[in-house]
Amino acid sequence: MAADSSPVISGGGAGLNLQEEGRRVLTALYAALSALKLYPLENAAVQKALDELHRVMEGVVEAEGGAELRVVGDFFFLNETRLRLDLSNFSTFGSFARALQNHGIGAVDVLPGVTRNEWAPFVSLLLRGPAPSEPFQAFQQRFSGTPVDHILVRPDTEVQRMEQDEEAFAAAKRTYAQSVKAAREALGDMRLGKAVNVRKVKRAVQGIVDQVLSNESSMVTMTTLRDFDEYTFTHCVNVCIFSVIIGQRLGLSKIQLYELGLGALFHDIGKQRIDAEIINKPGGLTDDEWAKLKEHTTEGMLCLFEMHGFADVPYRQMLMAYEHHMKIDATGYPSNTRPRLPHLFSRIVAVADGFDAGTSVRSYQYEPWPPDAVLKEMRDNPRRGFDPLLVKALITATGVYPVGTLAILDTHELAVVSEVNKNPELLHRPKVKVISDPMGVPLTQPLTLDLAQDDPATGRPIRTIIKTTDPQKYGIRVSDYLT
Repeated sequence: MAADSSPVISGGGAGLNLQEEGRRVLTALYAALSALKLYPLENAAVQKALDELHRVMEGVVEAEGGAELRVVGDFFFLNETRLRLDLSNFSTFGSFARALQNHGIGAVDVLPGVTRNEWAPFVSLLLRGPAPSEPFQAFQQRFSGTPVDHILVRPDTEVQRMEQDEEAFAAAKRTYAQSVKAAREALGDMRLGKAVNVRKVKRAVQGIVDQVLSNESSMVTMTTLRDFDEYTFTHCVNVCIFSVIIGQRLGLSKIQLYELGLGALFHDIGKQRIDAEIINKPGGLTDDEWAKLKEHTTEGMLCLFEMHGFADVPYRQMLMAYEHHMKIDATGYPSNTRPRLPHLFSRIVAVADGFDAGTSVRSYQYEPWPPDAVLKEMRDNPRRGFDPLLVKALITATGVYPVGTLAILDTHELAVVSEVNKNPELLHRPKVKVISDPMGVPLTQPLTLDLAQDDPATGRPIRTIIKTTDPQKYGIRVSDYLT
């Protein structure tokens, strides 16, 4: 039975020229449509056209692990390749585009195992007149009654949303790069004793807040762009992003998110007054070095108090710098002479800081924990001292398996988590990009799968995650599959 589903595209083809193959696919589809429009199914010309269509599509599917033909405005895409068409052939292929658009279809996904007999019902339905209202739903209903299991259609509204997501991702990438630059300049100026350009930092934080509010998932993806040499700066930006995300989950206003984000970006500024040899020392610290390192919270508070460029004294930001290593039972550091609890914003920054630090490579941590293991430890181990409500808020945003997690599937394939399932009951079934076959051989092109989808033949999940693992163990940089 045909069903609307997320695409299964781009497997492991090698050396396939998708430009040429894409034009062959469109030519074959046009020929099949034209033949069936003029002659009955049993006609030799129709059979020949269907044979050619299946031959061409089967070649793409076998080489690529699947095929997605997408129409966006006046453009065709085969998998992720935009097909270059000239005026001489665009009018020909335009008839196929109009057939899809008339039925509200934005993309056609062809799965491995497609048979020659599946093409006739699909092409025949395209030739039928569209329903006057809700044409896609009407097409889908008729399509579900055909013996077609390996050709899926998706509505143009979904494809348009995907295009908007790509634009949002590009905007998030620009915002992230600008924020890292602002953090690098601000912390560098502080270390050199120069005046910090607070205005530039404020603009960076405003950009982060705006991006989180408009497209949170894109900003979560940005936090996987970790660079060991840039750790200090990317860490500050990541903590800002995760803090704003948690704050949004708590219902904070935009002004409050801005205040929170500014403090989160500056939370470790006090480290610029600590000896760099201590900050970057591999291995454990001596008692004296540890005592000096813990002073960065007090130094951070003083840095912000002395910093020019704020309209008012940044009391909340000072508190976040001072309290972000305090635990919810008021232990941790710095120590207190009288009972007090850290501010809500400080507790949020503590959770964001703990998660990003635990999943990053640092001078003294060459083997970071898998993100799901970090979240579990933060949630279940009270000795870590994190606010459990805030950890749960982070989990609702990142999922059980956060974006960038390297997972091993029940098929023994390796996959990178690419998108969190928005259904809170399906946080354990995210979208992934399969990057290797069961033998560990890398795929030329990742295979995108939605683990929330069930196999229509069995009713069981198409894949499941059995465990997570360290990307460094396999020499994998997960950000390569997310950007």
